[in-house]
Amino acid sequence: MLFLWALLQNQNQKKLLRNKKEKKMRTHYCGELNRSHIDQEVILCGWAHRRRDHGGVIFIDLRDNKGLAQIVIDPDTEDAFKTAESIRNEYVLKITCKVRMRPEGTINKNLPTGEVEMLASKVEILNISLTPPFMLDDETITESIRLEHRFVDLRREQMQNNLKLRYDISKHIRNFLDKENFLEIETPILTRSTPEGARDYLVPSRVHHGEFFALPQSPQLFKQILMVSGFDRYFQIAKCFRDEDLRADRQPEFTQIDIEASFVQEKDIMNIAENMTREMFKEVMNQDLPESFPSMTYQDAMHRYGSDKPDLRVELELIEFTNEMKSVDFKVFSSAANMKNGRVAALKIPKGAELSRSEIDAYTEFVKIYGAKGLAYIKVKDKNSLNEDGLQSPIVKNNKFLNLIYSLRVLPNR
Repeated sequence: MLFLWALLQNQNQKKLLRNKKEKKMRTHYCGELNRSHIDQEVILCGWAHRRRDHGGVIFIDLRDNKGLAQIVIDPDTEDAFKTAESIRNEYVLKITCKVRMRPEGTINKNLPTGEVEMLASKVEILNISLTPPFMLDDETITESIRLEHRFVDLRREQMQNNLKLRYDISKHIRNFLDKENFLEIETPILTRSTPEGARDYLVPSRVHHGEFFALPQSPQLFKQILMVSGFDRYFQIAKCFRDEDLRADRQPEFTQIDIEASFVQEKDIMNIAENMTREMFKEVMNQDLPESFPSMTYQDAMHRYGSDKPDLRVELELIEFTNEMKSVDFKVFSSAANMKNGRVAALKIPKGAELSRSEIDAYTEFVKIYGAKGLAYIKVKDKNSLNEDGLQSPIVKNNKFLNLIYSLRVLPNR
């Protein structure tokens, strides 16, 4: 009786496993199939990337987040072929098929699955699609169209790769900082308003009428609490919110790698950040970075570039003229040069003599955003003639100033 009971149990388990296998939505991803899967029956799910009817045989490029697989639907499989005739781009499909080698001359070496094709035996439409607003491989679509149809835009290979890269970077950061004995600690999102560098986003409270939560501009206060509480090393891939105007390097909502450590020097934190970045580029993107990153002081950056975050790919540096301008009659320069903490500096713009007056006026309006009252310029038409013939500017009409420029001979050489 025990033997019979064990036999029945074994048969029931096999039946359950068989039923589970039959109910499985898919067995493989599209982009994983290759010659090692030849003669295997597989179940694939994905989107119809492209459909081609070659007069009797229908080809469908099936796409999922691993890649493309070429599906062949033969007229001999009547039900599958009839279903395939109604399929259009971006239909969601489930296809049961058999892997086989592609005929000689049709191998696509540009695809990981380019050596094989799948002969369909069953085609099921899981969901139909309206005509897509744009083709996924169309590189001319505008950003406004992409954002309006974001769910379609995110199907594009470039966007999928971007999000996968972001995931790989986050995973590496967590692994690296874990090895450096940092604890990942989540800090509150709903908090109270604190004086920081920007305006807060406010969230009204339902429970406390007339009261508001503020979304954090950064986890600054919370990580300081963690430090004085003895947690020693903390990190978080933190969401931050700042209610300010859009700029190239600032958005209302952004993510930052937030790190805090106790009993360390400035150089210790810099070394951790450099090593993390160096290893991340090597492991995630297979790019080698130098053993040590170039660095400069805040004072040096402001003096040479006028910014605390200079882009060193731009080789323009400020040229110091303060001492030379103290004795000139041109009050705009001499007053600034003799002022306490005053400064007179210039930029040499390559091919700047080719700038039109309208372009110079546009730059003048731009510097006014940062508090400047105007923009002085000198066009060097001929570096061998540092006089009114070789220089073009309203300020070179001052003879003493012109003589100074001529004696310095700095503009053409810097």
